[in-house]
Amino acid sequence: MQVVITDCDHDSIDIEQGVLDAAQLPFRLEQCHTEDELIQRCADADIFINQYAPVTERVLEALPNLKMVVRYGVGVDNVDVDAATAHGVQVCNVPDYGMNEVADQAIALMMALLRKVVPMNQQTKTERWDYTAAIPSHRLSELTVGVVGLGRIGREFAKRAHALGMRVIGYDPYFSPSEEFDFIEQVDLDTLQRTADVISAHCPPETAMGMFDDEAFDRMKDTAYLINVARGGIVDEDALDRALTEGKIAGAALDCMAHEPVSPDDPLFRHENLLVTPHMAWYSEEAAAELKRKVAEESVRFAAGEPVRYPVNSLT
Repeated sequence: MQVVITDCDHDSIDIEQGVLDAAQLPFRLEQCHTEDELIQRCADADIFINQYAPVTERVLEALPNLKMVVRYGVGVDNVDVDAATAHGVQVCNVPDYGMNEVADQAIALMMALLRKVVPMNQQTKTERWDYTAAIPSHRLSELTVGVVGLGRIGREFAKRAHALGMRVIGYDPYFSPSEEFDFIEQVDLDTLQRTADVISAHCPPETAMGMFDDEAFDRMKDTAYLINVARGGIVDEDALDRALTEGKIAGAALDCMAHEPVSPDDPLFRHENLLVTPHMAWYSEEAAAELKRKVAEESVRFAAGEPVRYPVNSLT
């Protein structure tokens, strides 16, 4: 089978090449950004390893040889999964490559908000030495954290928050309780939003777009913080702007936004109680290498006729 890496902005594809060469799978790297480029330059592909290039109905219709698309990452927003299924094309992702990193980032953002690290650092270095500007701060073991979405990453975050002594409540209609996670109190979303001192979103975008809107912020405590390390669009950014302006919540931290990249002059950024990182939660050197290895390994499994490990769609 012919593998085409449709597009990739990484420094190298050495890891992918090592896996594919060992399996004697021919491959090449293209840098396609549009439907037309995919159609014109990838007509011979049986397998796409894909980052951002749009795999649409039009592309799938024009490339009858294509049998598989495996994405660098968790989301498959740029792949028309329904159309792929209709054309008999297997879609895969890599849902577990950076789950520890994302959970760690959420914890880091939570701690920065609760302990007011960023404003106190700025004040101490540029204005004065005065801890009272951090008042009020509270003991972690007295706080409740609400986890929205208890998949791989949400559970990892919950474990970390529990280890810090926090009460953990969670909302996920698909979560099955187990002994390992018996510390999570399952509640409905309304209760979670009204109760939690910190809410961390770890839910998939297809079921949660716009979940944190004006009504959600009205339910939250005015002392509560919101963290989103899941997907842009889960938080209604206009509603968040209003909530921060009107003091409906104490602050927020975002690692992802609806339209990325975001300009430094975005009006949301004027809020001092908003922390933003550039969709970096997934990243560590180890996670990046794991992602590259796993997309190549999934391609090898498929080419060998073996069951894939991370199917997004079902062809049966």
